[in-house]
Amino acid sequence: MTVAVDRPEADEAPPRTIRHVAFDPEFSGPLKGLRVVDLSRVLAGNMISLQLADHGADVIKVEAPATGDPLRAWLVEGHSLSWKVYGRNKRSLALDLRTDAAREALLRLVATADVFIENYRPGTLEKMGLGPDVLMERNPDLVVVRVSGFGQTGPYREWPGFGTLVEAMSGFACRNGFADREPVLPPIHMADMVTGLYGAMATLIAVRSRERGACRGQIVDLSLLEPVFSILGPEAAWHQVTGKARERVGSRSNTAAPRNVYRTRDGKWLAMSGSTQPLAARIFAAIGRADMIDDPRFATNEARLDHRDEIDETIGAWIGVRDRDQCLAVFREAGATVAPVNDIGDIVRDPHFIEREVLIQTPDEDLGALPMHNVVPRLSETPGGFARPAPRLGEHTVEILESLGYAPEDIEALAGGGSP
Repeated sequence: MTVAVDRPEADEAPPRTIRHVAFDPEFSGPLKGLRVVDLSRVLAGNMISLQLADHGADVIKVEAPATGDPLRAWLVEGHSLSWKVYGRNKRSLALDLRTDAAREALLRLVATADVFIENYRPGTLEKMGLGPDVLMERNPDLVVVRVSGFGQTGPYREWPGFGTLVEAMSGFACRNGFADREPVLPPIHMADMVTGLYGAMATLIAVRSRERGACRGQIVDLSLLEPVFSILGPEAAWHQVTGKARERVGSRSNTAAPRNVYRTRDGKWLAMSGSTQPLAARIFAAIGRADMIDDPRFATNEARLDHRDEIDETIGAWIGVRDRDQCLAVFREAGATVAPVNDIGDIVRDPHFIEREVLIQTPDEDLGALPMHNVVPRLSETPGGFARPAPRLGEHTVEILESLGYAPEDIEALAGGGSP
């Protein structure tokens, strides 16, 4: 299942391939010893625990015995690809939390943990008898990460916590797309991904605060709304100064020009950004229009923003009669900031992605091998790694419950049939 890189020269070195990475059950990352109990479902919580698991934390996914995390049901030709990626490096414990016995087992587990992650609608955990007060009574040092759509307080606290709603309400969709068309929602789970990264950072901040003696346990109130709003930058300041909301500009920018995507003669696309004066000058020179550098309409960034149509027409006309590789060669020779618009077919063959191991192949019991993103970020002395593939539902139920002192004869009933 390896992917070869196409090379034009037949006598070059053998093609590079995406590196295969074996799972190492003995992997010991920098977060070894940190136990995380993840009661979340779908993406944001899984993104938090993935970051921690990739760097050595013992992440225990607590799942319903019959169905497991809903992420398992997102199938592509019968395969749970999302679960295989976001479930890696974790263990699965199947518990039917509708029963008193299972809730008690969860509390026993919490007593051994450092972090607890949940993403129920605010108030639901309390109704289950598992609110932060109960959890922290069992373990005063526990960091409780509460993920919700709009936060644990406020008039929208009980609204469904779907990323789509947040991407609309945060102001993101209003800024995304073209001015003469409808607002555009992101085609990826952006709110969950951004929130997951914030959540991993917040978790480690809380753990570090505990280590320094600044506190014992604490609660992290993490909404999807606030992380997405934060990445929009100075929108509120811009509104205060201008009295307006920024318009949608497609692939252009409200702050710099030239900036757009352009179609090449061979039907491919290039992305370009001339966000500083020297970069804009290099682009103009590269297309044989050095005269534009001193033209008052294009001599400053502010002027270029007012004349974006003329700039795009000029650049687009030059690019449109040349193939992508020809354009890239000219622009790179000139030191201009231009890149190809890659699809995933381009990416899996790209020598940079392969050499940097942005993509790796992991063993997979269904597919033989499965490409996925590598551990992020890279640490020189204590890198993350791959301990285990995404677990089968309830795969680790027996070993986890036995470690909590349960007798083997009690485990099957306690797990509601979720153990293997």
